[in-house]
Amino acid sequence: RSANVSHEVINVTLHTTLAATTKLVVPTPAKPILPVQTGVQAQQEEQSSGMTIFFSLLVIAICIILVHLLIKYRLHFLPESVAVVSLGILMGALIKIIEAQKLANWKEEEMFRPNMFFLLLLPPIIFESGYSLHKGNFFQNIGSITLFSVFGTAISAFIVGGGIYFLGQADVIYKLNMTDSFAFGSLISAVDPVATIAIFNALNVDPVLNMLVFGESILNDAVSIVLTNTAEGLTRENMSDVSEWQTFLQALGYFLKMFFGSAALGTLTGLISALISFFNFDDTHHIDLRKTPSLEFGMMIIFAYLPYGLAEGISLSGIMAILFSGIVMSHYTHHNLSPVTQILMQQTLRTVAFMCETCVFAFLGLSIFSFPHKFEMSFVIWCIVLVLFGRAVNIFPLSYLLNFFRDHKITPKMMFIMWFSGLRGAIPYALSLHLGLEPIEKRQLIGTTTIIIVLFTILLLGGGTMPLIRLIDIEDSKARKRNKKDINLSKTEKMGNTIESEHLSELTEEEYEAQYIKRQDLKGFMWFDAKYLNPFFTRRLTQEDLHHGRIQMKTLTNKWYEEVRQGPSGSEDDEQELL
Repeated sequence: RSANVSHEVINVTLHTTLAATTKLVVPTPAKPILPVQTGVQAQQEEQSSGMTIFFSLLVIAICIILVHLLIKYRLHFLPESVAVVSLGILMGALIKIIEAQKLANWKEEEMFRPNMFFLLLLPPIIFESGYSLHKGNFFQNIGSITLFSVFGTAISAFIVGGGIYFLGQADVIYKLNMTDSFAFGSLISAVDPVATIAIFNALNVDPVLNMLVFGESILNDAVSIVLTNTAEGLTRENMSDVSEWQTFLQALGYFLKMFFGSAALGTLTGLISALISFFNFDDTHHIDLRKTPSLEFGMMIIFAYLPYGLAEGISLSGIMAILFSGIVMSHYTHHNLSPVTQILMQQTLRTVAFMCETCVFAFLGLSIFSFPHKFEMSFVIWCIVLVLFGRAVNIFPLSYLLNFFRDHKITPKMMFIMWFSGLRGAIPYALSLHLGLEPIEKRQLIGTTTIIIVLFTILLLGGGTMPLIRLIDIEDSKARKRNKKDINLSKTEKMGNTIESEHLSELTEEEYEAQYIKRQDLKGFMWFDAKYLNPFFTRRLTQEDLHHGRIQMKTLTNKWYEEVRQGPSGSEDDEQELL
């Protein structure tokens, strides 16, 4: 009997333990499978997607012709982004007239789809920006750039978002809650000084100023997206039972996870690509892709997009990951590639990024007539004031703070240009369409206000940058002597006529040691990179490697020349010039 009692006690104990364990261990919910459309629905979606692709490619083709005409007729004073946006506005007006006459209905095709922007258009733009950085100036100013892009963007987002929230509570403007106000402040803090950078390059302004504006805009885009996603995450969750301090800590933790996790993922992916390309040099390994540039180029394209897909798949920021991957691949991986692949990477990325930027700016102009608007004058005016004020609070105090630690000081003129060059571009527009705000009039108000601010900064501030630079006399002394007719703001013409020597300069062991290792002026990360990282992830070329690269380029040149000679015969002068 005692044995039976003991057996029952053990059964009750086990049952109680299993029940408690079952309550503690919550089963992971199955990942929902998206419904797959079949039959008529699938055919209709395929037709709609096909027309959207056709319309987008048609818009890009028209914009390419426009850019060609700007170059042909030497309209170099007009930035291409401004011209493409203006063309988009004219195309939108024409489509509106056609629809009013009931000749066609292109409402679905001309609508800008945020998913297409974030999955297809934005990754090449961000990766090419990181890949094309002038690494010397970037790493020398990495501290200043990080401070402006991270803390400065957060300051601007809080000022704009807080101003909108409190003005709404005072019934001065349209009322938004705290998370929606912060989401709008975050998205509108993304700067895109495309026109300003073109003017900087044309006038040869201080390279430090150029890098500060350009480097800040690259990191700033990723930071703005992460901040906006943070605000969206707080909107989706039920925060009614959570205190304001807990909400702030939760938002800060989410931002740090997204920022540093995505940056680490992108950096790791770039370093792995560097190691793989490093092994290409060794004939004893089976992975030797340098002898087949097409396969080597394909591998690099895979690594270019790989961190974006992985980061988005594990709920990190794909934009932040692909940015850091581009910087690391440009700094290490690129110098391990064959000369042919280097040129292919540089020109292909530039071409794809140009097409993506052109498409976005064209659709930005089209949105004037295709987007359902809700316009409130007071909201727009106060938002513009807060954007300019937030940019000023970002630039001026941080610049004065950085001057205590910088050898090359940021002058008041440079500060003013940095403040004035805070143009808004495609990313705020796409983020405004991506916000899931309710009711629908709130989304329309945010979208309309964003479009107006973007157009205001591009057309007015972007158009006034060159007169302002000449007025405050910040351009280089050599550029000051040029005639105004020599100023060239065409990014495409410069992109097609030049190949960056930094991306094609290969050093032998002796040259690298003389140029970097023995230099006494290297400090901080620059010294650590030259001493340890660069020698580990990149291989210095031997004379045999250089000889093989020259033979490879000469073979391709001779092959191209033979194909040219087999074409239509030209004059002897043309042939002699070609030789």
